[in-house]
Amino acid sequence: MEGDRRAEIVERATDYALEHGLVGLSLRPLAAALGTSDRMLLYHLGSKDALVVEVIRCSIRRSLAQLRALSPSPSPGGAVHDQWRLRSADEQQRCERLYVEASTLGLFGTEPYASAVAASNEEWMAAVGDHLAASGVPEGQVPRLAALVEAAFMGFELDLPFDDGSAPAGLAALADAVDDLANADG
Repeated sequence: MEGDRRAEIVERATDYALEHGLVGLSLRPLAAALGTSDRMLLYHLGSKDALVVEVIRCSIRRSLAQLRALSPSPSPGGAVHDQWRLRSADEQQRCERLYVEASTLGLFGTEPYASAVAASNEEWMAAVGDHLAASGVPEGQVPRLAALVEAAFMGFELDLPFDDGSAPAGLAALADAVDDLANADG
């Protein structure tokens, strides 16, 4: 029963953080939004830092579930387009914003953000690579092409607030490059 209540709090706190962000997250407004008290949040999660880590993990689990559910694409370049379509969907964008916010705080060594983000990166890259492999990228090429796709996507995402809503200008070039590199000998 205790675990169920904790899991429910984490899910609802994640929804709240996806809407309001992590910067300036305060337990009292969060608790009020969840219909509980800040003392009960601490009772179930131990500390604000533990709550933040669980929120980051929950958001990443949601993103990973969507990426892992993505069907294989007809080509490596098609996988780039399909992954971008997924990442630019509203729910995924909310998770991405939370990730970028946590990463930015973690960049300055702020805990628990730095550790939580670092732990999620390996799992995320594996899921990106798994989809690329299922879409025709040879096994030996997967790690470097997954890194290329992820780096390009992070750059594209930084430009999203300034875009007109269409696909990033570099998306087609990235898809072509991934196709070319996946089909290159050695």
